[in-house]
Amino acid sequence: MTATSSSSNSSGTTADAASGATVPPAGGSLAGKTLLMSGGSRGIGLAIAVRAAQDGANVVLLAKTDTPDPRLAGTIHTAAAAIEAAGGQVLAVVGDVRDDDTIASAVAQTVERFGGIDIVVNNASVISLDGTLTVSPKRYDLMQDVNVRGTFMLSKAALPHLLEALNPHILSLCPPLNMSQKWLGANPAYTLAKYGMTLTAMGFAAEFAEQGVASNTLWPRTTIATAAVANLLGGEVMIRRSRHATIMADAAHAILTTDSRELTGQNILDEELLRSRGETDFSHYAVDPAAELMIDLYVDP
Repeated sequence: MTATSSSSNSSGTTADAASGATVPPAGGSLAGKTLLMSGGSRGIGLAIAVRAAQDGANVVLLAKTDTPDPRLAGTIHTAAAAIEAAGGQVLAVVGDVRDDDTIASAVAQTVERFGGIDIVVNNASVISLDGTLTVSPKRYDLMQDVNVRGTFMLSKAALPHLLEALNPHILSLCPPLNMSQKWLGANPAYTLAKYGMTLTAMGFAAEFAEQGVASNTLWPRTTIATAAVANLLGGEVMIRRSRHATIMADAAHAILTTDSRELTGQNILDEELLRSRGETDFSHYAVDPAAELMIDLYVDP
């Protein structure tokens, strides 16, 4: 939408007097922006939320983890505390992205608290590396419901508000489509669910291109040091061959501070994007700079 008149607010952003939306300030800041994220209690989602909070963004987490799990560090409450400590305002909504009433409530609470929605990050995802003969129907349905349906329905619910924002973005954490047998044959049930997220994101980009709502995907070039990598992909050895989640956070920040009409409909890799923005040294992202990095799933070396 086009601003008709503007005035400065306390966060340093520019507020449109007609709509209450905010124009991104010079320097690519998310100050004053409102970000609605599925998941985010830990890992990549939390890193993205904390990076936004460092700018002074408002962050809303819709996540299930209300009590500690011995297998997974962090809850929605510890995540909220980290976001506040980083300088952002936060709203924690305990709930399941599979539930339509919960999604509607999260969107309504976000708008009531912060006045609108500028960004949706589809972060919540379920992983199962079982093959076709071993994956259970329940696990298959869970991956489809969270990864694909959750991405679609959370974005759908937020879109009326994104259409009123001045630089609206949908960012989904899923891989580029790779039709090689190497990846399609590895774990088809999970691959199908993640590619479903990607196709959903590309569908939004096409449908809302003229209205200026950006929709992109973001995926790591290497494995990222998360609980999923530790628990499912090789434990401490794999962690040492991974990068910290801050590389995904920096890449997401670069996407979300770009004009939505200039960057949409793209399947983006973290390292490639940061290189395109002038980054040349990635050693500070490595868990163990001496270890050989592990190229992540669905990306050809």
